[in-house]
Amino acid sequence: MTATIKLGQLAEFLGATLRGSPEKEITGLATLQEAGPAQLSFLANPQYRKYLGESQAAALLLKAADAEMFVGDALVVADPYAAYARVSHLFDPKPKAAAGIHPSAVIADDAQVDPAASIGAFVVIESGARIGAGVTIGAHCFIGARSEIGAGGWLAPRVTLYHDVRIGQRVVIQSGAVIGGEGFGFANEKGIWQKIAQIGGVLIGDDVEIGVNTAVDRGALADTVIGNGVKLDNQIQIAHNVQIGDHTAMAACVGISGSTKIGKHCMLAGGVGLVGHIEICDNVFITGMTMVTHSITESGAYSSGTAMQPAAEWRKSAARLRQLDDMARRLKHLEKRVGDVTPGSNVSSDG
Repeated sequence: MTATIKLGQLAEFLGATLRGSPEKEITGLATLQEAGPAQLSFLANPQYRKYLGESQAAALLLKAADAEMFVGDALVVADPYAAYARVSHLFDPKPKAAAGIHPSAVIADDAQVDPAASIGAFVVIESGARIGAGVTIGAHCFIGARSEIGAGGWLAPRVTLYHDVRIGQRVVIQSGAVIGGEGFGFANEKGIWQKIAQIGGVLIGDDVEIGVNTAVDRGALADTVIGNGVKLDNQIQIAHNVQIGDHTAMAACVGISGSTKIGKHCMLAGGVGLVGHIEICDNVFITGMTMVTHSITESGAYSSGTAMQPAAEWRKSAARLRQLDDMARRLKHLEKRVGDVTPGSNVSSDG
């Protein structure tokens, strides 16, 4: 069923300044180019300002400066994108599960499930697990022994939590994620790999989101730790004993090797890789496909690798890169020869 909210109600919800009719009804959200006469849109990126004049939206979320050049109804806010994020939940069509336990669920006798939780079809909850109030666990999820999920959590279908995973409140975990799998720990004894038991757990803070098919390995000894407000995209690998500080965000396909520590409020773009046993300080931004091979001790933006260029130019650059070692030796030899010829030396072409 489509939600219908009046513009005045949205203004009150956002604490926005309303310019237009408070009785106008909004039934959905859309982009500036696609919004219809009953939909709300927003302008966050200046490059889309050119679409203001032609937008058919019922109203727009705008900064004060942009509202001055728009003739239609508007909700004036300090940050249109943040306001859109808040409003989006009012129109979210995602089904809300009713409290209760599906008859096909298998739950250990000593597991504790709050009556206000929703347990889906074919869920398995093992001995000693604890499920908080308002938690939704989708179909075919597995909750291992002694694991805990705090109040308000939401697990999509087919999420796996191994044993001794502790999750805070309001945590969202998408399908296919595996939390608490055994870390990649082996000792080489005379050419034979001996497995190391991974006896730590995973500790996840409040308000964390974990994307589709992301893996968070359990600790080898101490826990792997994900701080409050951390956001992890799809297909991310968090190895054993990694620590991630509060409110750090990572885009898809990031890979973090074991025992690495990442500070608070960091941002890692897609495909970033980090070697093990290093530390990244707070407020660091790492651009896409960067390979981080040593600790970062100063906040700021960091990159590695080469930027995209036409293939023919890239091949020439790659060929030159292979010649760098030889060029460096030749340059060193030339510098030595120049240094041997000092000013005022008696050098004559006729001997």
